[in-house]
Amino acid sequence: MAQILPFPLPPSAQIIEQALACIQAGGVLAIPTDSYYALAVGAFHPIGLKRLQAIKNDRVHKPFPVLVGDPIQLEKLVEDIPAIAQKLIQQFWPGLLTLVLKAKPELSLAVKGESGYIGIRQPHDLRVCKVLNQVGPLTGTSANRSGQSPAQSAEEVSQQVGSQVDLILDGGTTPGGQPSTVLEIKPELRILRQGAISLSDIQLGLGEMVRVI
Repeated sequence: MAQILPFPLPPSAQIIEQALACIQAGGVLAIPTDSYYALAVGAFHPIGLKRLQAIKNDRVHKPFPVLVGDPIQLEKLVEDIPAIAQKLIQQFWPGLLTLVLKAKPELSLAVKGESGYIGIRQPHDLRVCKVLNQVGPLTGTSANRSGQSPAQSAEEVSQQVGSQVDLILDGGTTPGGQPSTVLEIKPELRILRQGAISLSDIQLGLGEMVRVI
């Protein structure tokens, strides 16, 4: 079963070191986010990504979203950051808006998919961002088995996937609610999943001259 450690604000150097060791070894980490707990593995670690695919076997053909601790980490993940994406980042990050951008070609299909695009966001949790800034970008898929409700506590993570996870950072109960809104940034802007950030909020932030579908 997974080891469960308290996850205070700020997280201790020891907690960050253990999270880093877990990720570098290809381990699976469970962390609290803005809405639910997420399963986090290194976005560049093939062993960790393969283990995550085994846990989330319903997502074999669906790439995993990625979390960053700071927008500067986008440089490692995407080919370009369009001006529209930069504006959205300034307005809605950290927060519940996932931007789908053109991925660097060397990234695994597990995170960029066959389309070559990757979904990325910066979570609104200072503890998680501090870890991300130390260990690098991590996946942010929900910590649950297919068909079960997303986990909102370390105990729920342990009950559902504890036997396949190495380390759970217990940050208390997460708020739940709507997941992130997923917005694809191509020549046209398209909402792939409506979530916590509404279409009207995005449209208002971009102005009337930019159309979102």
